[in-house]
Amino acid sequence: MTVKVSHTAEIQSLFNEAAGLNNDQGSPRAKQILLRLINDVAKIIEDLEITDDEFWHSVDYLNRLGARSEAGLLVPGLGLEHFIDILQDAKDAQLGLTGGTPRTIEGPLYVAGAPIAEGEVRMDDGTELDHATVMFLDGVVRDTDGKPIAGAVVDVWQANTKGNYSYFDQSQSEYNLRRRIVTDAEGRYRARSIVPSGYGCAPDGPTQECLNLLGRHGQRPAHIHFFISAPGHRHLTTQINLSGEEYLWDDFAYATRDGLVGDIKFVEDVAAAHDRGVEGERFAEMQFNFELQKAPAAQAEQRSNRPRALQQA
Repeated sequence: MTVKVSHTAEIQSLFNEAAGLNNDQGSPRAKQILLRLINDVAKIIEDLEITDDEFWHSVDYLNRLGARSEAGLLVPGLGLEHFIDILQDAKDAQLGLTGGTPRTIEGPLYVAGAPIAEGEVRMDDGTELDHATVMFLDGVVRDTDGKPIAGAVVDVWQANTKGNYSYFDQSQSEYNLRRRIVTDAEGRYRARSIVPSGYGCAPDGPTQECLNLLGRHGQRPAHIHFFISAPGHRHLTTQINLSGEEYLWDDFAYATRDGLVGDIKFVEDVAAAHDRGVEGERFAEMQFNFELQKAPAAQAEQRSNRPRALQQA
């Protein structure tokens, strides 16, 4: 027989006290959120008859999750970051804010302050050219009326051939595979990079531990992240997943969306490679254009204040 006491006056008084409702200090918003969270956790404990062992193993799991800095990895893995995107899509539709390139999850691996250049950049440091495939990425940033946007900033970051990101992977050079590109007068950006690799959660980490309990894998297809911004336009957080990838529509982080698949083409032509400054005969090309909505307010031009690496940059 399930015993429930969370609704009683005694317990509600306890939770109100714990959430700071009995004082005038602190943050009213934090109190509101924590009171709801405490009550919801209490109801889970009651409704699912959580045992003491299950409760304290969960507490230990949260400790280990934080120690490995994997909370930002587990959140998309549980569909919550994708849910926030879908919720914002619904709010936009209600306000009549439609069109433009779809948003999708940011993920936890952005680093602020990447080198910035006009029109065209090289993203990789050349250390993987003995086995990497050179990739040429280009496109145009337009508004929803099809007009090119000059001076837009294309902030792009990606993994290397091992599925690792600079800064978090100390073996890579500073800002390797991270750049900001200012679009030219025709709204165009160009980048020489390398084809990134997909990757998976660390097999010994707490995120994969949770996924194992759910019978799920922790793999992502190869992809490239973008922030796109321009005065008078809504900031766009998105990423393109590369066509042909095994996990393209089975991304554990739920980032793949219609309209966000990059059609990568591999070329094997010695003369064409030579013309593009590539040794050997094989390289890849991918074109991807972006459309930005008009900003309904100045605040919409800025990305969220989510804590990020080198936030001060």
